[in-house]
Amino acid sequence: FAFCPPTDYCGGWLTFVVALIFIGFVTALIDDLANYFGCVLDICSAITAITFVALGTSLPDTFASKTAAMQDPYADASIVNVTGSNSVNVFLGLGLPWMLSSIKWWISGRNDEWDRRYLLDEDLSPEIRRDGAFIVIAG
Repeated sequence: FAFCPPTDYCGGWLTFVVALIFIGFVTALIDDLANYFGCVLDICSAITAITFVALGTSLPDTFASKTAAMQDPYADASIVNVTGSNSVNVFLGLGLPWMLSSIKWWISGRNDEWDRRYLLDEDLSPEIRRDGAFIVIAG
């Protein structure tokens, strides 16, 4: 990120766009490295993805909480950071994809993809299999 231009250019927008591009490249690099890591250790790609996402969201919060705890005599900021960051991670990390998926299935309705995924699933009630619904299967 040393190649990001100063914020004085274009009102900071150039810095913002270049930073987003770098974040995209770093994300692609970490994705490839996580896949290679999982392949070398013969671990399912879903497990490595979940592990690296958890590390990517929690590790920076850990350092921020440590820094806040060391600088604040009562450690209020670190406690707020721990609870707030985890809440945001959970609510946005789970709620946003579920909301987007539910909107997608509501707009598209039941189609061949839905039938292929859920029509033969015996764990679902016949009403859900017939009418369609937004489904999150656990486990």
